[in-house]
Amino acid sequence: MALIALAADKGSPGVTTAAVALAAVWPRRVLLAETDPAGGDLVYRSAAAHGGPLNPNTGMLSIAATARRGLVPDQLWDHVQPLSGGLEVLVGLGNAEQAAGLAGLWPTLGRAFAHLADSPNAPADVIADCGRIAGDTPAVEMFSQAALVLLISRTEPEAIARVRDRAAALTAKLHGGARGAASLATPLIGVILIADPGESAKLVHQVNDMLVHAQTGARVVGTLADDPSGADQLAGRKRGRLDKSLLIRSARKVTADLYQQFGAAWAVPAGGPGGQPTAGAGR
Repeated sequence: MALIALAADKGSPGVTTAAVALAAVWPRRVLLAETDPAGGDLVYRSAAAHGGPLNPNTGMLSIAATARRGLVPDQLWDHVQPLSGGLEVLVGLGNAEQAAGLAGLWPTLGRAFAHLADSPNAPADVIADCGRIAGDTPAVEMFSQAALVLLISRTEPEAIARVRDRAAALTAKLHGGARGAASLATPLIGVILIADPGESAKLVHQVNDMLVHAQTGARVVGTLADDPSGADQLAGRKRGRLDKSLLIRSARKVTADLYQQFGAAWAVPAGGPGGQPTAGAGR
């Protein structure tokens, strides 16, 4: 299985931008799922493949009725829309009030996402944009089904302190207590830093030391470039060679490193009928 959940603690660290960037360069077919209970952003910032707007009613909102009767992973594709560029997206809720319709269904969604890679018809990994999380955020109910939970953080001291505390809280919730740096418990809790490329190596070392000292069980798995211009290109607000941007170049390195470390566990091929790789924004 390969459900990769992206989340953050507080502030605006760029979870959606990180999720789209990683999905755009993912080496296998991937479904980007907007699972933030507070509502999604892509319907406002991205165009559909046909050139018009995305349909806000097809996605997490429409899947609620299906999931109440049980959800087979392949049924996810009935609620997916392609973005301009080919990335396949499960559009998020319109607002936080709509999350009530998914009450009790988050574990069901997590299982469907996790086992989509095992589909005999259209296998894919799932990158889930879970937005900002707290102890009572319902999207956390999917995390036990994930292969990776990636916390997105900027590098200001208060942001690093929050990601340390959130990682420790998730480790206690998912793994039953504090863990050392070498813990291989599933899901692995990783941190992706949004950083100036010139400072990233030093910051990774410092943050890893802090995570180990606090026995969070988490470690830094990569850095994404703090690249506002690239983020604007990714969101369609600015023209340019997106594949040459610092953001996409750093996203390629993060995905390559993740696959080098964990790809053997995600060995279901993304070929076969309906399983050809998607032409994402970074390709």
